[in-house]
Amino acid sequence: MKNKRMAFFFVSLAAQLLAIPALAHHGFAGRYDEDHPVTVQGVVVDFEFVNPHSAIIFETKDQNGPVQRWHAELSGAYALRRADGWDRDTLKPGDKITIIGPRNKNGSNDMNLSHESKITITDTGKVIHNSIKAEQASPAASAN
Repeated sequence: MKNKRMAFFFVSLAAQLLAIPALAHHGFAGRYDEDHPVTVQGVVVDFEFVNPHSAIIFETKDQNGPVQRWHAELSGAYALRRADGWDRDTLKPGDKITIIGPRNKNGSNDMNLSHESKITITDTGKVIHNSIKAEQASPAASAN
């Protein structure tokens, strides 16, 4: 009987320890400010079209300050291909983009674009990603 209890204890402990990284991995609401999205214009430095999460590395420069490097995390390559028709050439270094999305609450230049976000090619106005539910529901959004 004691061996069965010990085995149950260790199996339960292992299951809990394995579950912790999975829960911590998607802590979106605790890290990103969904209630106050920011709009950032910049130039693509790198586009990582990979799983489990793709990323856009881009730089911004305001009139008075130094160049700032930003990191914007997206869904994985498979999801971007399926939802928006993206491939590894969707964004190239030098592309000018405008991104609307939630910034990291700690003020770092880090965004998560897997929820409520929009990416536009600045020069053409072409929207290449839009997961902003309010815009998707409006008739004006479907005109884009």
